[in-house]
Amino acid sequence: MHSAFSVRIFKMETSLNKAGPGDVGRCKARWISERQLAVHQETSVTARRFAFLLVLGCLLLLPLAGDSLAADNLKIQIDSQTSFQTIDGFGASDAWQCQFVGENWPLDKREHIADLLFSRDVDPQGNPKGIGLSIWRLNVGAGTTEQGDASDIRNPWRRAESFQKPDGSYDWSKQAGQQWFLKAARKLGVEKLLAFPNAAPVHLSQNGKGYASKGTPPHFNVKPGKLDAYATFLVDVLEHFEKERVHFDYLSPFNEPQWAWDEAGQEGTPALNIELYALVRYLSKELSQRKFATQLVVGEAGTIGHTFTNVESLGMKSDGRDAQAQFFFSPTSPFYIGDLPNVALIISAHSYQSVWPLDKQVEYRRLLHDALNATNPKLGYWMSEYCILEKNDEIRGGGRRDLGMNTALYVARIIHHDLTIAQARSWQWWTEVSQADYKDGLVYLDDGSKGNTGRMGPETVSLIHDGVVRESKLLWVLGNYARFIRPGMVQVACDITPEQSYVNGVLASAYRGSEGKVVVVLVNLSQSEHRCDLGSSKHVDVYTTSAEENLRKSGQTASNIFVPARAVVTVCFDKVSRLESCRFDRLE
Repeated sequence: MHSAFSVRIFKMETSLNKAGPGDVGRCKARWISERQLAVHQETSVTARRFAFLLVLGCLLLLPLAGDSLAADNLKIQIDSQTSFQTIDGFGASDAWQCQFVGENWPLDKREHIADLLFSRDVDPQGNPKGIGLSIWRLNVGAGTTEQGDASDIRNPWRRAESFQKPDGSYDWSKQAGQQWFLKAARKLGVEKLLAFPNAAPVHLSQNGKGYASKGTPPHFNVKPGKLDAYATFLVDVLEHFEKERVHFDYLSPFNEPQWAWDEAGQEGTPALNIELYALVRYLSKELSQRKFATQLVVGEAGTIGHTFTNVESLGMKSDGRDAQAQFFFSPTSPFYIGDLPNVALIISAHSYQSVWPLDKQVEYRRLLHDALNATNPKLGYWMSEYCILEKNDEIRGGGRRDLGMNTALYVARIIHHDLTIAQARSWQWWTEVSQADYKDGLVYLDDGSKGNTGRMGPETVSLIHDGVVRESKLLWVLGNYARFIRPGMVQVACDITPEQSYVNGVLASAYRGSEGKVVVVLVNLSQSEHRCDLGSSKHVDVYTTSAEENLRKSGQTASNIFVPARAVVTVCFDKVSRLESCRFDRLE
């Protein structure tokens, strides 16, 4: 029969075997406490015997703590010969804060914001000065700013100027603030530019507004017979900038046509797929005739569901504005546009209403990828807009800005799934700068009236001319992808063992560039730090974003990469040799 003391010792042996490295000291302290208690219950001889066993047990069990540490290590297997999609780039849009910041704010603050978004320079320690976006989106306005209060859009930050006057002539001095950031993007090395409208110029719209009228069918808000004039306007804008030696690689001619856009919150218009088809044909012809290289990227659906299926299957109403991939890009569709000049074989959509709960986030992206592949295996996918809208259990929802890691990691998981499951070729955030108390920006503005924060929103009129610039962790986490995964790189197979949870584990993805360059991004959603073995003894550059760091550079060994808790880490292999690449492929 076991004594009470021996039973307690057995229990403590069990807990120490299960303990992690940080728990060993606590377990040993509990052992000593148990021994002291037992002294009063056992004979002194028995106590001395177990005291000896206690010391011997500690000596024998201490190596188990080292085994526990090793078990917490993660192994990353990279198969650089198994490739997936080619990356077109990472981006954000200038809507709408750049119109004031770019025109009115002090030059040093404008340049600081531009550096944060576009720069690929480093400080003397090698730490990046910015996130190096590779795509910049210019919003082509509809003229609601010129209408002022008559536009019905109460928030002046959500109005936009138009290059075209009602008489059809042009004023290229318009959108001066946005043009400043456009030129800064080009100067700082952003590789690709994209132009996108939200609505037609108000003088071409049916109701003379930048939004649709209530109670009307969901048709394109363009006057009958003026769709070709609208197409001409868009290509005229591209031609103007072409003459200024600013080339737009892409034109995305409509935005979220599935919504009614019948409230005066911003510029926007609904449209049926058949109406979009007509506009694309006009634009294709106009671009081809002018011998422009600009590619049309079609879609910008309000949800990914509208891209790949009849949304009734997802519990939404279907009215001729869904299943865009099949409508536009199935070779058997009578509305196939994949063979038109200047049309890219890309369908774009926004990740709204598809990220929570997390099992649906994964499921929707699998459905999307499978449906697009079945529709047209050559069809690429872009995630072309996202910010926080949905209510959720992690960060609650879009309300109240968050400059910290919680929102950054919430979005990092979405980026990871959009790239690895949906196999997005591009990932683009909604707006680059926000003056709102909302989770919609990368860089934030306030008046600095409250120390590390300040007044925000359209009622803070002073922000039109100046204010305080705040960096968010989301900015830098996006940089963990955008700065290092450059256009033309290819996603390759990447597995992590032991298997991780997308709820609170470590997510890993890898990308191959020219000359054997390999980039690995590790997203640690957990509260624990980890060591990751990437299967090589090579010295690598590591860039870490955490609560304390913004893409801080360090040199580490690839077989022992340190990943802090609640952090994103990018590992860069520079010019990996063919032999080393093969070792990646064979890593077990």
